[in-house]
This record gives sequence, C-alpha cells and structure tokens, in this order.
Amino acid sequence: MEQPVTPPASDNAAQPQQFSSTPRPARPFARRRVRLIAGAAGLLVGALALTACGGDAKASDDSKNGKGTDASAAKDASTLKITISAKDGSTNASINDVAVKAEGGKLSDVTMTEAQGGKAVPGTLAADGLSWKPTGKIDRGVQYKITANGKDDKGRAATENSQFTTVSAKDSFIGTYTPDNGATVGVGMPVSFNFDKAITNKKDVLSHITVTSSSGQQVVGHWFDSQRLDFRPEEYWKAGSKVTMKINLDKVEGAKGVYGVQSKEVTFTIGRNQVSTVDVKTQEMTVQEDGKTIKTIPVSTGSSEHPTYNGQMVISEKFTQTRMNGDSVGFGGEYDIKDVPHAMRLSTSGTFIHGNYWGDPSVFGNDGTSHGCVGMKDVKGAAGDTPAKWMFDHSIIGDVVVVKGSPDKTIAPDNGLNGWNLPWSQWTADSTS
Repeated sequence: MEQPVTPPASDNAAQPQQFSSTPRPARPFARRRVRLIAGAAGLLVGALALTACGGDAKASDDSKNGKGTDASAAKDASTLKITISAKDGSTNASINDVAVKAEGGKLSDVTMTEAQGGKAVPGTLAADGLSWKPTGKIDRGVQYKITANGKDDKGRAATENSQFTTVSAKDSFIGTYTPDNGATVGVGMPVSFNFDKAITNKKDVLSHITVTSSSGQQVVGHWFDSQRLDFRPEEYWKAGSKVTMKINLDKVEGAKGVYGVQSKEVTFTIGRNQVSTVDVKTQEMTVQEDGKTIKTIPVSTGSSEHPTYNGQMVISEKFTQTRMNGDSVGFGGEYDIKDVPHAMRLSTSGTFIHGNYWGDPSVFGNDGTSHGCVGMKDVKGAAGDTPAKWMFDHSIIGDVVVVKGSPDKTIAPDNGLNGWNLPWSQWTADSTS
C-alpha cells in the first residue's frame, strides 16, 4: 500500500507568527469568514482523501464493468504462458531437467547464465519456438538464472524469469561408465559403472538402468560392491550387434538423502569377434577372429616367481608407449621402464600384454621372464614391423585375452573388466538386489 504523502509546508508557515499586544475589537464578520474557509478546507481534504483511496464513484463503477485501468491492462495481456522447469528459488534443481516451454505463443529468445560471474550456458531454441534446452554442461551445486522472452499470436510480449541452484554434489551421486556413446568395442566389453557415492538402495538404482542388445541376448547387472555395477550377457556379445544403455537415475535415491542426477541414453557397437589365447605351457598366443586363427605369436609370460593370472581378461586401455614402474604394483624397485611399447591393460592391478625390446629374443616362445605380464618381441620407440605392433594394431578395447596353463590362480572378476570369470549362476544371484 502506498503511504500518504504530506504536502511540504509553505515558506510562510515556516516563519513564526507575529502577535500584537494591543487588544482589538471583535469582528464577527471576520470570524464567520474563517469558519467558511475552514469548512471549505474540510471539503477539499475530504475530496482529496476520496481520490487517493479509490477514485471517484464513476471510476469505481467503470472498474466493476471491466473498464478500469487494471482491467484494461489484463484484457490486453499476452496469452503466452512460459514455463521454466527449474522453479524460481529452488535449491535442488535437476541438472538434466532444465528446460523452457511455451504455450499460447512462441519463444523468441532464452538466456541462461551462472548467477555468479555471468558465464553463459549455450542452448537451442526449437524451430517451432515452443521449447528451449541447454546444450552446454550444467554443473552440480551452481546457481543459474534463466530469462525467457516470447510473444503470443497477436504480438503481445511475455517474459518469465527463474533463479535456482542445482542439486549439490554432497546430496547427489553420479556414475562414471564405460563404454562411451558411439564406441565400437570387442565382444568381451561389459558395461561398467563406478559411482562416486556408496549405494545402499541397490535394487532401485539397478532397476533404473537397462541394457539391451539387438542380438536379443539377456543382459544382467551385477553389484561387485556398493560402488561398482557391471552388466553383461551370459556369453560374449554377438559380433556386429548394437547395445543400448538407458540411464534413468535422475532423482532416484541411491542412499539416504543422496539422489541420482543422470538421465541419458548410450549406444555402442560390438565389432568383430577377436579372442586371443595365451598358453603358458607353450609360451604361445593364438589369435582368432570370428573363430578362425589369423596369427600365432611367441610370447614370454610371467616367471615362476611372478606367474601370470589364468582366466578371461578384457583389454581396457591401449598405450602406444607407457611407463611401467614396479613400485606402483608392489614390486619395489625391481624395474622402471619409461617407454614400454604397444601396451594394452588387462587388469587394474597391472597385468598388461605389451611389447618387449629389452629381453633376449630367445625368450619369446620359450621362457616366462616377466613379473606377470604377457610380453611380445618389439623394438624401442614402438616403430617397425614387430609381433607386438601387429597385435596392437589388430586389437580394440573390449577384445578378450584368455590365459591358460599358468600355475597362478584365476584372476578376480572385479580386477579389471573381467566379470566373465564369475559363473553365470553367481552373476545373476543378486540381479534383483
């Protein structure tokens, strides 16, 4: 409500009144005139008060009949309704559900910025002008501002604003997954999630991730612990199939007071079927593609003191050259090779299949000399036509390397992407929990 404004005093009123000490005769006419003036002043004040509070009678009647100023403005208002999904003032807005929609008109422009610093978030306005979505990254725990403008079919403008804060990292969880969207991988590649928070509501989280294959293979999820969840079929993926992963974790409670923030669809392709088998007893590797042998390579596996794991192992990383330091895997200072060529990771604990330029050529195909890796003949600098380079060039992430005949145990299913070593009955045992 507006406060009444007190008119400023006149200059004369600010001066002290001067009174004569000499008595004067009464002047009835003057007193009557004062009363008349006072009465007129009262009428004037009343009129002013009436105008300030509600207007005159005619104005009040016009308002009731829809002819007042406010009513006229409402009648001429835009019919465009703009809706911003992230409510103004909200403090736990989704990072996936930020959008603007229009009804009864079209959007003309939308801006989204970080409240602190003003960094713009790019977005896309639909061709029909009915929606807008951000295309830039939206982070957790950040305050954003959205201003959306548009017009209805009569050209009348409308604007909507919202300032909100996305859900904090403390109150949310996110999963880092592999493989990436659009990737082509080998037949042994599982879908693997690593969550940044411990998940206690495993059943609900599992039910909001689905993995399907164009091959029709049944795909089941398995929890290794409270933060790792992998998916695979009973047998290796069918070559050439398409795998689709749907992640619908946005607002799913993974643990008490901790909610998911991911909502996306990922599709990847299974390449040709390449499985390489390393026989420790013969120190030889046989490479098969789609069931046919395409290469036999002499190797040098782990020594008797440091044997190579048995089991089915999946290539998870490839490096043209990399450093291998015994300190990083518990071997002290036994070795530190800064330029190991054509290295492909088989386990988290440090098992690789890689080129070896420092060993005597006679060991390949004859002796196990490594600290558990599978070595192939190579040259320094990762150049030249060598067995290791051939293997590197013919391998992709997700290809399978099987080791057999070693005196060591079978590799643990969660040591790398090696869940194939867990029997299907055990894999599916907790598929609903």
